[in-house]
Amino acid sequence: MNRLLCALLLCLLGMQAWAADFSATVDRARLNEGETFDLILESDDATEFGMPDLEPLKQQFEVISTRQENQLSTLAGKARSSTRWIITLLPQQTGFVVVPPLKLGADQSQPITLQVVKGDTGGNGQLAPIFIDASLDQESVYVQAQVVLTLRIYHSVSLYDDSSLTPLSMPNARVEQLGDPRTFETDVNGVRHGVIELRYAIFPQQSGELSIPSQEFSATPAIRDRDYNPFGPRPGRLTRVKSPAIPLTVKPRPASWPADAPWLPARELTLTEAWNPEPNKARVGDSLTRSIMLRAQGLSSSQLPPLPIQDSAGLRRYPDQPQQRNEINDKGLIGSREESEALVPSQSGRVGLPEVQVLWWNTVEDRLETASLVPRTLEVASNPSLEVEAPVGGQPVLGEQSGALLWPWQLACTILALTTVLGFGLWWHARRQPAILPTAQTGPSPRTLLDDLKRACLANDPQATRQALDAWARQQPETLADMAARFAPLSDAMDGLNGALYSETGHQWQGESLWKAIRSLPALEAAANPQEPSPLPPLYPR
Repeated sequence: MNRLLCALLLCLLGMQAWAADFSATVDRARLNEGETFDLILESDDATEFGMPDLEPLKQQFEVISTRQENQLSTLAGKARSSTRWIITLLPQQTGFVVVPPLKLGADQSQPITLQVVKGDTGGNGQLAPIFIDASLDQESVYVQAQVVLTLRIYHSVSLYDDSSLTPLSMPNARVEQLGDPRTFETDVNGVRHGVIELRYAIFPQQSGELSIPSQEFSATPAIRDRDYNPFGPRPGRLTRVKSPAIPLTVKPRPASWPADAPWLPARELTLTEAWNPEPNKARVGDSLTRSIMLRAQGLSSSQLPPLPIQDSAGLRRYPDQPQQRNEINDKGLIGSREESEALVPSQSGRVGLPEVQVLWWNTVEDRLETASLVPRTLEVASNPSLEVEAPVGGQPVLGEQSGALLWPWQLACTILALTTVLGFGLWWHARRQPAILPTAQTGPSPRTLLDDLKRACLANDPQATRQALDAWARQQPETLADMAARFAPLSDAMDGLNGALYSETGHQWQGESLWKAIRSLPALEAAANPQEPSPLPPLYPR
């Protein structure tokens, strides 16, 4: 009996020694869903330099981080060394969870049982210190229309600056974040909570059932106890919470929508115009700037199509590049597209502008609507400064000469002389033509371009003058820079035009000096120097 007791005592001492060589503990055995905990593995074997096998943990836990600490202490005059591994784990399920035994060489740790409670309550009917809420502004939406997702992260404890949120990515939808995150405070069940709010505009690109994926928020609560060390590791535990996935029904285009019209589903759409100056006193040659603004609530500017503007007889159009902008309000995105053009009347009288229409689908009323600008008629007055003076007297017509009868021989000589001169003229003209005829020039004639330049200069409009000057110069044998270099008045006039274009005094510019410089521009003379001899030897040397 004594031998049996001694053997049992020796076995228990051996088990204690085994447990002291390699042990496992946790910082807490009860935690909420989404919270992490630290598993502490400690070994007293100084000859063991390996790493514990963590593969058994991956079945029920997510390994967040791992760090190692080496300690050296003295006990009863004897030096004692130990190695600790601190492993941060995140449970993958709720209820009672068992940390399995882990091996370090020939040693093995003991299992540990944890309790993970639901994340919505802390086990006592209260809300968790950190939770997330997600909502959509509507449950169903048309394809390519806007739906707004709002994420609100509530926290009743302070958070460190290591918080992060997974990016919202959807392969079948276009996502745009609506501004920066907004922070505020609110009371939830009598508890003061800080709130982090983020909003997204989602535009589904295909019809059917769409699921808004859940978003994961991770942060470390700033919880300080009595043993807080500002130079040590943060005492808080990394917490992760997820928003629920939200289903969304995406409807296709209505059957009543015209097939040839661009699809524009919006909450509100407006079409407005502005003139500068007002067209009620327009004259021939004046430059009128017309700006049309297309503005849609619930669409981005990239979804707005070009405006269907048609040409009008009696008006020359000079369009500018469209301006696109996006704005944000409490209902999401507001996209706008502004198209401006300079209109120059080329004839007096009544000039009509056609109606501008844009079809769009009202997602609030669920019906087809039309935004339009009514037709407009401009009363264009004549401009005396642009009228061409008529000649003082007409040239006499050959048929109005005194009608003396021509004798037959005189008539024959006249016809022979005319045919001879005509033949010589055709021969001389053909002799001066190149062997290969140049391509016929397309576009306005030089006379038309010169008339446009004259009207723009005399109208004192720097923008229209610059456009007409560039169009006229493209048909000249030399560039504007070359013409200005060899004719000082033109160079001075162009400097005045450029100064008016890029300054606030453009409305005070007078274009008469530029027009006089154009009219006084001397013709381009041939180069005085003879052509340099070719460095190559002649093809047929003498």
